[in-house]
Amino acid sequence: MQTELPIRFPPHLRCTEKDFSEWVKANPDLRWELTADGQLLAMPPTGGETGRYNFELAVVLGIWNRQHGLGYAFDSSTGFRLPNGAIRSPDVAWIAKEKWEQLSPDERRGFAPVCPDFVVELLSPSDDKALVQAKMEEYMTNGARLGWLIDPHNRTVTVYRPGQPPETQDFTTPLTGESVLPGLTVDCRQLFDQG
Repeated sequence: MQTELPIRFPPHLRCTEKDFSEWVKANPDLRWELTADGQLLAMPPTGGETGRYNFELAVVLGIWNRQHGLGYAFDSSTGFRLPNGAIRSPDVAWIAKEKWEQLSPDERRGFAPVCPDFVVELLSPSDDKALVQAKMEEYMTNGARLGWLIDPHNRTVTVYRPGQPPETQDFTTPLTGESVLPGLTVDCRQLFDQG
């Protein structure tokens, strides 16, 4: 019989990228992130609706990506080592082809040392909104060119662009990929109101 135990980390505990890699290998069934200052973060599994929404977003991006062939799309299990040293896993991410192909095969196999060009974070009921907003800002300061923070509960999307204040809109305004993902359009009402 297996007993599940909660994992708690002392707030002062910090780990290196090497420690983080070993921790992830030893705990492959769990999702983890590492902050720029070395704090280890456990990422709890999502609930059913959040998981379904993440999947639908990934499908929309994946179809667009197949049609346009401008880069590579990634799901929420992918960790990226940002320039500030954090290892983050956006819910959905995309990297331009030329940027991804500059990485060596070894860099692509591990936590790729690159910030995605486009990131999506989907706010789930268990998320601390302020922490997710800070994470979106972190993506922008580390090289992301466009980001969407989607809040299905409040039916809003906050659009992030580098060097600009975040812009919040409701689900009635379709999202576009702008110059980063040309031709991508997402109608949040259709995506999040089904079922």
